Amino acid sequence: MNNNPILLAEDNPDDQELALRAFAKSNLSNEIIVAKDGVEALDYLFGSGKYAGGELPVLPAVALLDLKMPRKDGLEVLQEIRAHKRTR
Repeated sequence: MNNNPILLAEDNPDDQELALRAFAKSNLSNEIIVAKDGVEALDYLFGSGKYAGGELPVLPAVALLDLKMPRKDGLEVLQEIRAHKRTR
């Protein structure tokens, strides 16, 4: 895997912790970006919201999306990722 960050979009703190523990046990050196819902994940990917105002963030090596999240679920996030020119 490359050294690009890993995007974890997960609203459940227990599941976040479980995933972060698994990453740590795997000795991954990648930065882990945790988004608490689909909107925050899209903000990271497209440099909007709290990620606005500078260079676009580096695209993640992989994105793990919870299917049931508030505001936008994982499938809606995936649709927007596929539709956006930056992530095609």
